[in-house]
Amino acid sequence: MRLAVALMLLPVLPFAPMTAPAFAQAAPQAGAQDQALLQFLDQAFDERLALSPESQTQLGLKTNYAKLDDYTDAATVRDQELAERQLKDMHARFKPDQLGESARVSYRLFEYEVERGRESLRFRNLRFPVSTNGSPAGAIPVLLINNHKVDNVADAEAYIARLRDTDRVMREVAATMREQAAAGIIPNKVNFAPARADALKVITGAPFDGGADSTLLADFRKKVEALDAPAATKAKLIADASSALTGPFKHGYTTLIAAIDEIEPQSKGNFGAWNLPDGAAYYADRLKSSTTTSLTADQIHALGLAQVAAIREEMEAIKREVGFTGTLEQFFDHIRTDPQFKYPNTEAGRETYLADARAVIASVMTAAPRYFRVLPKAPLEVRAVEKWREGTASTAFYNPPSADGTRPGIYYVNLVDMNQTQKVQVAGIAAHEGAPGHHFQIARQQELTGIPKFRKFGGYGAYMEGWGLYSERLANEMGVYKTPYDRFGMLSLQVWRAIRLVLDTGIHSKRWTREQAIAYFKANSSVSDTDIAREVDRYFNWPGQATSYMVGQLKIAELRKRAESELGPRFDIRDFHEAVLSEGALPLDILEEQVTRYIAAKKK
Repeated sequence: MRLAVALMLLPVLPFAPMTAPAFAQAAPQAGAQDQALLQFLDQAFDERLALSPESQTQLGLKTNYAKLDDYTDAATVRDQELAERQLKDMHARFKPDQLGESARVSYRLFEYEVERGRESLRFRNLRFPVSTNGSPAGAIPVLLINNHKVDNVADAEAYIARLRDTDRVMREVAATMREQAAAGIIPNKVNFAPARADALKVITGAPFDGGADSTLLADFRKKVEALDAPAATKAKLIADASSALTGPFKHGYTTLIAAIDEIEPQSKGNFGAWNLPDGAAYYADRLKSSTTTSLTADQIHALGLAQVAAIREEMEAIKREVGFTGTLEQFFDHIRTDPQFKYPNTEAGRETYLADARAVIASVMTAAPRYFRVLPKAPLEVRAVEKWREGTASTAFYNPPSADGTRPGIYYVNLVDMNQTQKVQVAGIAAHEGAPGHHFQIARQQELTGIPKFRKFGGYGAYMEGWGLYSERLANEMGVYKTPYDRFGMLSLQVWRAIRLVLDTGIHSKRWTREQAIAYFKANSSVSDTDIAREVDRYFNWPGQATSYMVGQLKIAELRKRAESELGPRFDIRDFHEAVLSEGALPLDILEEQVTRYIAAKKK
């Protein structure tokens, strides 16, 4: 899931705020310095946001509505230079000892983010802009379809302008790919065929060729037809969009595909970050960002091996509970292959999956008031990944609501092959990506008041993914899993994230091959072959990110155990969750400080 941002239909669920947390005390009036810092940081956020038209649209704004982002290296450097100037200004204007508690956290987090950006900047050319984790060929249609609203003729004209601007974006990305290749930075072999196939799907259909409307033309036509405008105006808009699609838009895609075709023969295999220039330092930087800790690759690898062993013991218990007499590996194969655990590989099968996922979300909402003091107001929807990006979309992910609340939170699931989709995992995935997972944390964070925008709309992988993984086990406490197989499905997701610790470090530090990684994954989980291959390719292309989940979950679980131990009968799960969620995403050491304050307040 891409959480730095990205976003069937459930009935609209009532996410209403409840009572204030029991441990909270009346907050004193924020001092003048606190207010001044909040204003300063919001202005800093707006200045950086102004450099990204696409981020503005994702937040529901219509500024720079006719433009796409600058994808050049110069733009990346420009953004960091602006952040450095802002940090210098903050240091000159504010002193931490003159700020209140929450403002001091904001001060520290702004420092942390700029410093992380500075340390990571030297590695920016090692990141592949086109991979199985996505590319502009998929991201731009997603932006236009999901985020670009057409409320009037000017909005439609901005949409058309973005179709034209796609040519520039693809030229910039193709140039980056060629510059990287010239420096010996070449994507792994697994990337080329899926990236090419997804790009070709976008330029299939009318107006590119005969047949039904392409995905983008169908979206544009639907939005324009809904306008209150003369028929002639609508016809002209649709004609202009068609011209933009067959002209600069298609030229851009042709340019990108040509770069993919040109570079593919240079790829010699599939390798971890160790194979890149300065690869060891790059991977250490990625681990630092992904975990918000100083854990080394060896420490994370050992942690993963221990967690895989512990979760396998839990799985053995469920295997015995259901009366399966073979080995755990045979039980994995039983789950993978038995038709009772499959949906039909048809549109009806996909609709049944979505209906089941929505039912899980509904059951969480019924139980939620017993576990949470405050729920997000934004509604949550469940959707299947669109056909044209199934090849490069991950198994499941969450897209946040818009800043103004007009777009819901969306839990997306990739249903490309129902033969590889397991019923036992439906509830666990819905709990992680939807409720009580990412939606309860990210949508809630966006609704917080009194914190700066960079905290509302940003985050840290270890905290955010850690909460998602913690939520999978929390759903068991909430009564979401109705059968032993549901609980096994949850454990299969848990061991999946433990495996990630082993594989990410194995691939990028210990030089594991793709085949070695797939074999380890298959031996320790019931995950389908398709998901295993897709996941392993993701780890190759996204160093460090896969380690964030379990590192974060283990910290949240450790803090909960400590709170339960120290508070005894005073412990209330609703207050603990409020302590974890009420300040938004935090690096793990600052989260620990937050929970320590909650425990101290409850002891009084």
